Amino acid sequence: MRFRPCIDIHNGKVKQIVGGSLKDSGDYAVDNFVSEKDAAWFAGFYEKDGLKGGHIIMLNPVTSPWFEATRAQALAALGACPGSMQIGGGITADNAEDYIKAGASHVIVTSYVFKNGRINLENLEKIRSRVGKEHLVLDLSCRKKDGIYYIVTDRWQKFTKEALTPELLDALAGSCSEFLIHAVDVEGHAGGIEQDVARMLGDWGKIPVTYAGGVSCFEDLETLRSLGREKVDVTIGSALDLFGGNMAYDRVLAFFDK
Repeated sequence: MRFRPCIDIHNGKVKQIVGGSLKDSGDYAVDNFVSEKDAAWFAGFYEKDGLKGGHIIMLNPVTSPWFEATRAQALAALGACPGSMQIGGGITADNAEDYIKAGASHVIVTSYVFKNGRINLENLEKIRSRVGKEHLVLDLSCRKKDGIYYIVTDRWQKFTKEALTPELLDALAGSCSEFLIHAVDVEGHAGGIEQDVARMLGDWGKIPVTYAGGVSCFEDLETLRSLGREKVDVTIGSALDLFGGNMAYDRVLAFFDK
C-alpha cells in the first residue's frame, strides 16, 4: 500500500472539488479548496519527497474556454517532475504520446475507452498500441445506482452500462499497467471510504490499483489497508492539509513508512 499524490486542475487552478458536483455546463463545480500555488509547485513538492505514481487530472473538457489554461498548468507540472506523475483528462490515441513526451509516466483514460456506455475495444487497442500497456492507466471511476457500482465517464457525469466487477478488472488488466478508481459518490466529501469498493479491489489485487474518494482520517487509511489487503494504493485530496484539510502531510508520509 502506497500513498499516491494528486493534483486536480479545474479552470486553470489547482483545486479539490466535490466530485459529483462537476458539470461541463458553465465549467461548474463545488470547490472545497482553491490553491494559490500552481500545479508545478505541487509537483516539485511531491518530487522532493520521492513520491511517484501520483496523478494529475485535468477537469475541464477540451471544449471549455478554460481548457488551455488547465492544460498549461498540467504541462508545467509534468515539466517539474519528469517521469514521476500520471496525467488524465481528455486523453486519446491522438494526443497520448504528446503527454508522455512532456514528462508523464503514464496516461490515464476513461471516456475514450468507454464510448456510448460500453467498452470500445478498438479505441483501447489504438491507445495501447501508441503508448504501450506499460504507460497506460485505465480509470474505472464509479458511482452507485440500484445497488451496483457503474463506471462513469465524461468527468463522472455519464453512467455507462459497465459495472465495476472482478470480471471487468480481469478483462481489462491485460491492456494496461494499472487501474485508478475514484469512488465518485464520496469524492471530495472527506466522510469515509466506499468500503465495498475497497474490499473488491483488495480481494482482486492482480495489478496495481489506486483508490480515491472519501478518505477523511487515519482510521480510514487503516480500514483501507485492511480491506485492501495491502494491495490497494490510495490518494488523499480534500482531507489533506495541503488542500485545507485536517490530515497532516508529514503524518501521512509517516503512516506509509510504518
